[in-house]
Amino acid sequence: MSNSTKYIFVTGGVTSSLGKGIISASLAKLLQSRGYTTTIQKLDPYINIDPGTLNPYEHGECFVTDDGAETDLDLGHYERFLNVPTSIANNVTTGRIYQAVIEKERRGEFLGKTVQVIPHITDEIKDRIQILGKKGDFDIVITEIGGTVGDIESLPYVEAVRQMLWEFESDCLVIHLTLIPYLAAAGELKTKPTQHSVKQLLELGVQPDILCCRTEHALDLTLRKKIAKFCNVSINAVIESRDAETIYDVPILMQDEELDKVVLEKLNLPSKTIPNLDNWKSFLYKLKNPTKEITVGLVGKYVELKDSYKSIAESFIHAGVANQCRVNVKWIHSEKLTKSNIKAELSDLDGILVAPGFGSRGISGKIDAVKFARENNIPFLGICLGMQCAVIEFARNVLNMTDANTTEIDSDCKFPVISMMEEQKNIANLGGTMRLGAYKCKLKPNSNSAIAYNSELISERHRHRYEFNNEYLAQFEEKGMLATGSNPDTGLVEVVEIKNHPWFVGVQFHPEYKSTVENPHPLFVGFVGAAIEFTKSNASAEAIVDSVN
Repeated sequence: MSNSTKYIFVTGGVTSSLGKGIISASLAKLLQSRGYTTTIQKLDPYINIDPGTLNPYEHGECFVTDDGAETDLDLGHYERFLNVPTSIANNVTTGRIYQAVIEKERRGEFLGKTVQVIPHITDEIKDRIQILGKKGDFDIVITEIGGTVGDIESLPYVEAVRQMLWEFESDCLVIHLTLIPYLAAAGELKTKPTQHSVKQLLELGVQPDILCCRTEHALDLTLRKKIAKFCNVSINAVIESRDAETIYDVPILMQDEELDKVVLEKLNLPSKTIPNLDNWKSFLYKLKNPTKEITVGLVGKYVELKDSYKSIAESFIHAGVANQCRVNVKWIHSEKLTKSNIKAELSDLDGILVAPGFGSRGISGKIDAVKFARENNIPFLGICLGMQCAVIEFARNVLNMTDANTTEIDSDCKFPVISMMEEQKNIANLGGTMRLGAYKCKLKPNSNSAIAYNSELISERHRHRYEFNNEYLAQFEEKGMLATGSNPDTGLVEVVEIKNHPWFVGVQFHPEYKSTVENPHPLFVGFVGAAIEFTKSNASAEAIVDSVN
């Protein structure tokens, strides 16, 4: 059976966290550079419907797509590498699979038959895998299977892959990402874990076509031959994946290993063009050879797990390259930030970003950080809850609304400057109470945000329940906090800025979700640029003081 779309499956073995998402994104970038339209999909074996209600400590950042899907953070990598938007079809969970099958059973679609893992669950998985291919938009669909081979929860996915390999024959290919550990005591790399991992796959009926081997040391020819022989793959299909200085090195390393060439050969696809990664290499050169350096503070309550703010951290890398600047991020726990230590923690920063989040924990530290940035003219960017903290801080300390708050924290506060949308108040399920996905925003001319975007009409992604309360808008604007961006259809405030501050921007949306290597996000570029100017002005002021002394 032949299929117009080719399917590549990426599985993992030996241990988790080997970087299936980065390998998948890197391969997709190489295939894209050869002229093939490529997308990547993530199959997650957990029973949650999506990561929307998962604690960031459990699963890192929840990434949001234009169509409002709450997805795995790997989709962020896919977009950052490919510069192509993803959608709800790019992330599938076991919870969503079972939910769909049970709903079909309740509607009587199985005609009273016993519903089983095989064929009903595996058929649903295969349908989800093929959704993107059947649309006809992509030549190649890369499907990353979460977890590790041997996990009980991953078995239905591996079985679905086995069936697709049988049904579509030459149109499918399996890449197995595995680990070649180095034993310091023996002074050598060990292939046995990889052999066992491949054996587990074979027991499930799947023979990998390509082995991508994570390793700290180079794989010599002898080791490659050994791995190829014991794992039933050709020697050119044993791909070395060395630890890299940055994830953005990986596409170049994979190109050097000819991963894309091997893939095309095994799928019987022609090399449409010679891969052109000049722009990518230029990005890497600027990343590794900055001409300036700044330090920004990221104030949040999940800073112990940096994956909670993965898109923000990557956005700083993109914006830093755009400004030919190294951006050092100082991770600041908002719960540990107090009025007594705030000067010591924040006074050495060139910019302050107050991160998004939910709930009351750590919010007082965020509000104090906003106040410090506002009073000391330090460039400031507040995202989602960070923007709301900026509104609360301004209300309390400039408008003298001492009891100002968000109704998320205090439903009976005297000045609810941030409150829930009326239409959301009666919704019980947490997963259904948010404004999710892309919404339009109209920016006021000559505002810092409009200058950064070089546009007055933008579209950005949202993930929040509470909004700026427009009943207080006139009071805010009278005292200098301006609504410089609003939704043209609803009038909801999307961007606030302070008139007499060099660069103070709070946004209700999540700009970090749309920053890519090819298109660094304008707000982050503007924020980093403002931080560079702040550093220069501070240096000039210090020089003047020194000359006077």
